[in-house]
Formats: sequence, structure tokens, C-alpha cells
Amino acid sequence: MTDYKIFELGDFTLQSGATLRNAKLAYKTYGTLNADKSNVIVYPTWYSGQHYDNEWLIGDGMALDPQNYFIIIPNMLGNGLSSSPSNTPQPYNKARFPNVTFYDNVRAQHSLVTEIFDIEKIALVVGWSMGAGQTYQWAVSYPDMVERILPFCGSAKTSLHNIVFLEGVKAALQADVAWKGGWYDEPPTTGLRAVGRVYAGWGLSQAYYREKVYLQQGYSSLEDFLVEFWEGFFLKKDANNLLTMLWTWQNGNIGNTPGFDGNFEKALGAIKAKAIVMPAEMDLYFPPEDNEYEVKFMPNAELRVIKSVWGHFAGGGANPVDTQFIDDHLKTLLAS
Repeated sequence: MTDYKIFELGDFTLQSGATLRNAKLAYKTYGTLNADKSNVIVYPTWYSGQHYDNEWLIGDGMALDPQNYFIIIPNMLGNGLSSSPSNTPQPYNKARFPNVTFYDNVRAQHSLVTEIFDIEKIALVVGWSMGAGQTYQWAVSYPDMVERILPFCGSAKTSLHNIVFLEGVKAALQADVAWKGGWYDEPPTTGLRAVGRVYAGWGLSQAYYREKVYLQQGYSSLEDFLVEFWEGFFLKKDANNLLTMLWTWQNGNIGNTPGFDGNFEKALGAIKAKAIVMPAEMDLYFPPEDNEYEVKFMPNAELRVIKSVWGHFAGGGANPVDTQFIDDHLKTLLAS
């Protein structure tokens, strides 16, 4: 039994020029669409995450309350549920799976929202990390449709420093001899464990480790945290899926939306949605100064910084204080 549905995209041509035949978009909905279809929230997934990994921000009494809103979580292409290297038949299987952009993902999601639910307005698009990248893309691609956005711990354009970090992730995975250029029969577990170790130094802040917060989470030592949480997390993932989403992340740039000719600032200026942009103070991937720059060009945006030692994972639902901060600002935005 699965807890999600599949939207058949048919033959879906990507920005790269490749066509995913019989492409599929996995999604789950929460709540009920009201009569005038004015209560829609779109909440995209993040790097390696699937819809159930987003559910921490949904609940009774929260901003994303299924009693009040119709919440759609579309699974990103490459995440193992929607069309991905791990589930696509030949010839676009495994290492041959094509490059996918945020623009491709959002165009697929727009097809879902309009063709299945006949929705014309979206009250809010919200997302963490790569979900934030898709949030910006929604606002640029469909400015008259999206009324509000709250991207948190993410950016509208992947910075050079972020690209360099991801090169480390990619190199760690591809250095495993079992990877076989993406044509592995057995998971490249040495590479996946290495990815976990690389990620561990970036997902959380220096202060998080200095204060040994992992002990408060129930891990018995730093090594226990690295093995049980970080290695364990990535050992559950498919290597080619990770690399597909990594390419999407590295190439994130709303300036590459058709019609903007690579002009990032012009694309930011085209966003009509009312926006709260929410970086985490100690996020090593998406530092607040990147979002400060973006907000300067957005006509109806404000910056709200999450004060937290949790780094990027201030937006991951692990710390109740950070979750409350995000939820409070979502309520404010939805009430505006």
C-alpha cells in the first residue's frame, strides 16, 4: 500500500532537450479543496526527501492546517517516487537519466495542479532547501498564480560556495569502485557512507557541534552520531537518484527561466507574490547574506532570519523552537 498518487505526465520534454517518456509525478494531498479553490498550498520536497519528510510542518493548529487548507506535496523528479534513475526503464535508466532543472520540476507540478485539480490561484508556496528553490521558481514561472511564498533555508540561485560543497559530495560517491560510472548492480555503500560524512560537516553549524547538541538527541558520542544518523541516512538512498538531484541543486538559478536570458536580478524583480524569505543564521549552504541580496530585487519581500545553532537543519523540523518560528511566520504571511 502506498500513501501517495501518481500523476501521469506523459512524454515530458525537459529544458535539456531530453524527453522523459511516460514520466510520472508522485504527490500526496492533505485537507480538502474548498468550493472556490482559494485554500491551496504547494509544498515541494527537498534533496533526497520524499513527501512524508515534509509532514512535520503540517498539523492541526499549525499554519499548514489540513482543516483549513488543501496542501499538495509534489515529489521532486529524481527522488525515487517521481520519475528517477532508479525507476525509469531503458534507455533513460540509471546513469542515463537526463538532467532536470527546478524549472522542469515546477512545470510538471503546474500541470498536476491545473489538470487534476483545475486550480487557478495558489495561496502559498513554501519549501525548505531545494524546496525553497522550487518555491522561488513557482513565483517566477507563474507570477499571476502564486499569491504568497515562504522559501526557508534555500536560495533562488545556487552560490559558487554551495556548488563547491556539492562537488565534494559527488566526488565522495563516485570514488567508490562499486559505483561503476552509475551502472552498479549493488549499492556503492562505501561512497554512500562517505557522502554522509561529508554532509555531516555542512548540514549543521560549528556551534551545534561545539555545544554537542547530538548528545541531547540521544546519540552516545560524535562517532555514534556520524554512523547512526549520517551514514544511516544516506545508505537508504539510491546513488544515481542523489546525483540527479545534486545536478538540479547545483544548477539552480531562476535567471535561467525562459524569457529572462540568464538575468537573475530581472527574474527576482518579476516575482509578484508577497514573500517572507527565511534563512537560518548559521546555515553553511545558504547563508543569510545570499537571501539579503535576493530580497533587494523582490518588490514585495521581507527577510526574517532563524536564530539557531542548527545550521541548515533549523529548517528540517528537528528543533521545536525553530519549527515554531517558521510556523509563526507562515501564519502571519497567510493572514496577510
